[in-house]
Amino acid sequence: MTAPETGDRLSAIHAGGGPDRKDMDNDVVVRAQGGDQAAFAQLATEGARRMNALAVGILRDRDLAEDAVQQALLSIWKDLPQLRDPARYQSWSYKLLVRACYAESRKRKRRMAEVFGVNAREPVARDDIHSVADRDQLDRGFERLSLDHRAIVVMHHYLDMPLEAVATAMGIPAGTARSRFHRAMASLRAALEADGRPPSPPTGTATNPEPRGAEG
Repeated sequence: MTAPETGDRLSAIHAGGGPDRKDMDNDVVVRAQGGDQAAFAQLATEGARRMNALAVGILRDRDLAEDAVQQALLSIWKDLPQLRDPARYQSWSYKLLVRACYAESRKRKRRMAEVFGVNAREPVARDDIHSVADRDQLDRGFERLSLDHRAIVVMHHYLDMPLEAVATAMGIPAGTARSRFHRAMASLRAALEADGRPPSPPTGTATNPEPRGAEG
């Protein structure tokens, strides 16, 4: 796979939609902090597409992503009165969503350990987790990334969040977010290029076997 082709595949991360809204209405956030359920419903509705995109990008499983979003919304509603700066609502809500995604991932590993008798700390085979067997190269490459790397790539590359905002959402320094993003993209490109190579012949197989001579 050539470099331009790899770039085209990576650009597919953007496919399927863009940001719903850059800035949350501070007045709506303040009303929701005061217990206004209609205001909170507005926040949840306006952020639904971005939250779902982030959760699916991290977990690679729509059912788990829905659970994570629901748990995040419960945490947001409970902790919203403690948010000091309404203008930081979006990055703060993403931070809670990332935590919920990590929790869902841990629960999934525990369930897989109980069902299949595997060590929950060991990576589980993709076919054991996902019902869809055939994935395209981008999806396969994305699944090889860690949860931290998936979160950064989705927020920065798909949701168009600056890396500084990504760092705030993940509770890490901006420099760490930048280095993780670059490592994640390098790993993803390497995975895509590896998948694009033709398979090597099996070890020990002769590529040009000599014809047998006639037995005399």
